[in-house]
Amino acid sequence: MGHAAVLGTLVPYYEAKGYRVITPAYPGFDIEVEALRENPDVIATLTVPQTVDHLAGVVEALPTPPILMGHSFGGIMTQLLVDRGLGAAGVVIDSAPTEGVRTQPPSQVKSLLPILTRWSNRHKAAGFTPEQWHYAFTNTLDDAESRAVYDRYAIPAPGAWVFRYGVFANLLPGHQETWVDYGRSDRAPLLFIAGGADHIMPAAVNKSNARKYRKSGAVTDFHEFPGRSHWTCGEPGWEAVADHALDWAVAQTSPRSPETLPHTP
Repeated sequence: MGHAAVLGTLVPYYEAKGYRVITPAYPGFDIEVEALRENPDVIATLTVPQTVDHLAGVVEALPTPPILMGHSFGGIMTQLLVDRGLGAAGVVIDSAPTEGVRTQPPSQVKSLLPILTRWSNRHKAAGFTPEQWHYAFTNTLDDAESRAVYDRYAIPAPGAWVFRYGVFANLLPGHQETWVDYGRSDRAPLLFIAGGADHIMPAAVNKSNARKYRKSGAVTDFHEFPGRSHWTCGEPGWEAVADHALDWAVAQTSPRSPETLPHTP
């Protein structure tokens, strides 16, 4: 799936509230969008273990456990970090599903078909056309608004991730790289935020993911914002999503002012 700096809008918003905000890039992604489009080799070869290890190093270097926030596949990364015992609280927004979540609504299948219909994409950095992007990511925007977002933010994603974790993770024997211990109780509180109009990571997927944690003694909450797309942190009204995420996380942590760590997918 294409990636975009969705949570970038939250940085100045949270900083204005007095928080220190850190937005670590995926390994090798700390360059401009245009450079990644021109040479996407770093995208094609990136692995989930490399990425989560890199992000874990950032988190572990902080003086106090941060609030972790992740959007889309960043939601998986956040769940993996929380499963490692990291973070004071975790918020996942329109999250891609971890291993074992089998819900797959028709809109999700349609959104991913441009990548899945080409077997060769499993070894490439694969992306969307502007029209495909509009359906999958920004379906609540008009054509012009969607194209502006595409031109500014869209880059390809590792095709292997879509195939390996979006298709085969639940078919292969044993635990794969996106598996978490759903029954673990000694982890940080976790909130799932879903968009009611999200095509590529529908609310049903996020709700199903949250339910996997039902046997855990740790806090797991779910909240759906009706009518919001996958571009929920950038489309009009994003402030409500940002406020809900932060207010919930702060309520789950100690009175001290935690650091926030939105993840830029």
